[in-house]
Amino acid sequence: MPTTKTRWFNNYDTQKGNDEMYSLNNGMKPYWNKLLTEFDTLGITGLTARQKDIDWLLSENGVTYNVYNDPKGLHRPWNLNVVPFMLHQDEWTKVEAGLKQRAELLNLVLKDVYGERKLIKNGIVPYEVIYGHRGFLRQCSGMELKIEQYLSIYAADLCRGTDGRLWVVNDRTEAPSGMGYALENRSTTSRILSDMYAEMKVKRLSGFFQEFNQMLIDAAPGKKENPTIVILTPGSHNETYFEHAYMASFLGYPLVQGNDLVVRDGFLWMKSLQGLKQIDVVLRRVDDAFTDPLELREDSHLGVAGLLDVVRRKNVAVINPIGSGVIENPGLIPFMPAIAKYFLKEELKLPQIASWWCGQEKERNYVLEHISELVIKRIDRTNRESIYFCEQMSAKELEELKKVIIERPYRFVAQERINFSTAPNLSKDKLEPRNVVARSFCIASKGEYSVMPGGLVRVAPDGETVRVSNQRGGTSKDFWILDDAEIKEDKNRHWQKKSSIAISGLDDLPSLTAENLYWAGRYVGRTLVNARFLRTVMRQMAIVQNRDEKPDSEKLKVLFKAVTQLTGTYPGFVEKDKNGKLAMDNPYEEMLSVILDKNRIGSLAHTISMFGNSYYSIRNLWSSDMWRVFENIQKIWNSLVDGDDHSINKILKVLNQLITRLIAFMGLIEESIMVQQGLLLYFIGLQLEQSTLNITKCRALLTIKYDEQVEYDLLEYLLTSHESLNIYRYSYRSHIELAHVLDLVVLDLDYARSLTFMINRIQKDIARLPHSKHDHQLNNYQKYIFEAFSKLRLAESTKLAMTKSETDFKREDLDTLLEELSDLLYKASQSISNTYFNHTDKQTQLFTQSFPI
Repeated sequence: MPTTKTRWFNNYDTQKGNDEMYSLNNGMKPYWNKLLTEFDTLGITGLTARQKDIDWLLSENGVTYNVYNDPKGLHRPWNLNVVPFMLHQDEWTKVEAGLKQRAELLNLVLKDVYGERKLIKNGIVPYEVIYGHRGFLRQCSGMELKIEQYLSIYAADLCRGTDGRLWVVNDRTEAPSGMGYALENRSTTSRILSDMYAEMKVKRLSGFFQEFNQMLIDAAPGKKENPTIVILTPGSHNETYFEHAYMASFLGYPLVQGNDLVVRDGFLWMKSLQGLKQIDVVLRRVDDAFTDPLELREDSHLGVAGLLDVVRRKNVAVINPIGSGVIENPGLIPFMPAIAKYFLKEELKLPQIASWWCGQEKERNYVLEHISELVIKRIDRTNRESIYFCEQMSAKELEELKKVIIERPYRFVAQERINFSTAPNLSKDKLEPRNVVARSFCIASKGEYSVMPGGLVRVAPDGETVRVSNQRGGTSKDFWILDDAEIKEDKNRHWQKKSSIAISGLDDLPSLTAENLYWAGRYVGRTLVNARFLRTVMRQMAIVQNRDEKPDSEKLKVLFKAVTQLTGTYPGFVEKDKNGKLAMDNPYEEMLSVILDKNRIGSLAHTISMFGNSYYSIRNLWSSDMWRVFENIQKIWNSLVDGDDHSINKILKVLNQLITRLIAFMGLIEESIMVQQGLLLYFIGLQLEQSTLNITKCRALLTIKYDEQVEYDLLEYLLTSHESLNIYRYSYRSHIELAHVLDLVVLDLDYARSLTFMINRIQKDIARLPHSKHDHQLNNYQKYIFEAFSKLRLAESTKLAMTKSETDFKREDLDTLLEELSDLLYKASQSISNTYFNHTDKQTQLFTQSFPI
């Protein structure tokens, strides 16, 4: 029972099952009592404050988890409970031995399944358990690898059974996730609970991750001292994309997608700005069947055509090997004791759930007779199919399930329904017991397996939920292994060998990463320019509104049409819509749409969404400060989108906040990555976008001649939206004149916001791109930019400001120049994309293969 020191646990309900705080005799475990004593000094108020600190820190660090098919799913904040999950080293030593044994067993099974198949030939495992599993890939049959241990990474889900021991619930072998989240959890709790963390003598994780890095290096064919290693991700919409980016940043390896890689001459290459760079090791987070569209699923856009052939030739190491998903198989669980005796002449060291494979008559009959007491699973897991908790099903549902089992019995496994242990979880200012599942990780290391001293603990979302899953709203805990001995402080992280970092220079930058950097620059520039101009227009609308005037003045009409031209949201204010209506009749409604309609291409909301997507795609490159500013931008914007107040004043307030955060974000980019690591592509995209939009803005406001007052106001609006009004006044100290405005905004070679300065900057930056250095001739994109710069240098503001005659209303020379510049910048952009970002190569299978979903 709780001691008096932990009196605020008196209402802690453990009647529903065994609890991690208590041993079988219901006495509190000493280390839990010690932690609760530490908590008691904080009190519930102090502990709740620590939980808020954890929530704040995770948000600041941008830790997210994507929940599929959920409106709020993308980039959902990661939840970490302040109360850790704890085991003592005495118990952990036994668990560790069991995990090593199980990893070695599954390694031998994996070799056998695609090799000699002794388990099937000798009747240890029925062939349907292997061949009936969707993870078995016939294309991998007979494939040999150079590495000694095929199964490089293994994860096991553990729960405490009614006998007080930790049981294996699931095996994860295809592309086990959670290692990065476990590391982030530890980083967070060790900061927020630093005093308790030291007092409880928690074992460190640093040694494990050093071994993990060394494992990747040692896996390289030919035992290269400096192999090129990449992390293959399905992309930013994957549920654990944060972890992919986090591990890439932590280990210093480039994060690539399938389009970044290509097979040539029996080797795997990364497409860089310079050309192709050979890859030695791929740490994959793409499922087996999607890794090679040439031999496996032809509809996959996530893998690399021909990858399996490179693996067969032993020219690349893929971790875990393609095809390893076949042993992520609950159908193997009933046969694991026999497998252990066959391969190791040992008993299993870790207990398992009692399981019955329905492909055997005796076992199937037992399952059908006792189905209401069991949990039914398919032998191959998939997110599209449920686990059947039969005690919660109706009689009719059970009969339907029986029919499905009888039809294809080999596909199903039944498992005993067990109430696994609970652990204390802080919820609503009190501790409540919640079901927990602990995931532990093993890695191949020097002929055996090393186990992470901890792992990832997932927690049920409420006290009634049995199934524990992040996709179903679960949270997490840090996993502490406690020792009696003093824990030495972590030394600086130092890898035993230094692997080459493929992102070290422009020549080695993955092409998809380069493209995302380029578009990140374009979307940041587009968001800033459009937000500033929209703010200028909304200010004028506010002035008109305050004066109770109708918004139909000539200058406002020009501004409204410029909004449509700048954002590309046609027909907008320029033309009638399909119903014959003109937006000019209700400008406020149209402005709201241009600002807030996320589904309208060109709107500010759509641009911010695209800016966010480009940012997430390369988030492993950004600093934590950038993430904080980015998160702040999202919160500010969402406060407007999700709020009920869409008044002009509210919009102006949000636009002001948005613009200042964008400027801060842009300033931080230069501190996050070096120019030769990809910042150059961002700069080129940014300058191209800002130049193009400034040309559009000048064409909309300056090429038509208006009466003197309207023209003066439009010049002032242009300077204001360009953030150049003050510098104009300081530089010219005169009445605002068109020729001077053109000199400053368009032609000034020394003013950073002028069109000439930006195009000159583009000219210098593109000269540093790899293909620009091949010979003395200019590339097409260089020619276009050089021509644009030359036209600007030859232009004269006084001539541009003139019309052909006193009666003309159009400044032909200015309009022609701006139109030519716009066309040249578009051609330059297309040329850059075609030269460096071409991902259109497509390979197809010679015949169609069926991969059931």
